Amino acid sequence: MDAPRTVAAGRTASPTTARLINDRLALQLLQYEGALTAGQLKTLTGLSRPTVADLVERLQEAGLIAVVGESGAQRRGPNARLYGIVADRAHLVGLDLRTHSVTVAVADLLGEVRAEHTVPIGPDDTPDAAVAAALAGLDKALAAAGAPHPHTIAVGAPGLVDPATGRLGGTDWIPSWHVALVGELRARRPAPVLLENEVNLAAIAEQRDGAARGHDTFVLLWLGHGTGAAVVLDGTLRRGASGGTGEIGFLPVPGTAALPSASGCDGGFHSLAGSAAICALAAQHGLPAEAGAGSPAVDAPSPDTDAPPAEAVVRAAVAAGDAGAAFLDALAARIALGVAAVCAVLDPGCVVLGGETGSAGGEELADRIAGQLARLSPLRTDVRAGALGGRAVLRGAVLAARDAAQNELFGAAGPGVAPRP
Repeated sequence: MDAPRTVAAGRTASPTTARLINDRLALQLLQYEGALTAGQLKTLTGLSRPTVADLVERLQEAGLIAVVGESGAQRRGPNARLYGIVADRAHLVGLDLRTHSVTVAVADLLGEVRAEHTVPIGPDDTPDAAVAAALAGLDKALAAAGAPHPHTIAVGAPGLVDPATGRLGGTDWIPSWHVALVGELRARRPAPVLLENEVNLAAIAEQRDGAARGHDTFVLLWLGHGTGAAVVLDGTLRRGASGGTGEIGFLPVPGTAALPSASGCDGGFHSLAGSAAICALAAQHGLPAEAGAGSPAVDAPSPDTDAPPAEAVVRAAVAAGDAGAAFLDALAARIALGVAAVCAVLDPGCVVLGGETGSAGGEELADRIAGQLARLSPLRTDVRAGALGGRAVLRGAVLAARDAAQNELFGAAGPGVAPRP
């Protein structure tokens, strides 16, 4: 969880702005530290006792904080009361859209998941049937969480999300029901619907809760059915002019039989590191594997319904020790080609291997890639395995919904809580 931010030294503020800043800082401290007494808020914020008393009253009246217990101090009184954020003040929804499934998570205002449900989508289901099944799954998860309605919905999906319009598109392999579902969510529910590329959400989750914690600049390389990347530079997620930052599957690299085209990534990095390519490489090394059919360029299947066969192959190779070493070395050499190209342009200093396949390789694969990368690039780059695997997309969706909801609610607490910078 992010630490609270303080106001830059030397800034002056009007009384109203000061209240906005103070209230927001108090809420961030309560989220980061947990329940606090008024005295502890005074110590942590540096505010006067009357100022803290005023902000506590404002936030209670706004329904954002409540007394959740007592500190155990010998002297009972207002300062011994513990105040905490009212987590049920709003319920958030994160959705992870895959080719053959959708997973829904319902969380509270602090981002704690209260219910989760996965709906399989059959390959022969019509778009209407897929949308109906997904909406039914959403309603089931909301009911299980005791949430009458969502405050904010965040959706992670493969493909390009246009930064100007917020619409999904730009790729022919995206299932049509994805677009239809997002449209239906926006039409039928008053809650705002945020749409983000799935790999970008995975990067948010790895930065907050996983392998990229403490890094303001890094690249998440997604290895699932296909390949993708998310780029975070100086603390900012970079999407590009058309939402295409990180479409690494189209990257021309040596070792392929052709070049990628505007209509397909066959011949690009995807041809070396996608699920089908990894399975074929395993077969060349005498490891049992079935190449998965229809491997899209950026698609991260859910662990239970869409897990790429490459995940099992890589996991088995790691477990096999010396027997799987040659395959892992060859795979690392392939992946290092894409990583070296990214590093030559961005110099991120840290590359996280995400997705089911990246997680399956763990530090064994990461160390091999780092060794290959050191031969290809003079830039020092830390290569590490992702901590969240395929679940990073869903977690990132919950975090995105949490941020958006807190920005609205924390900014509407009486005379004011400043929106997060």
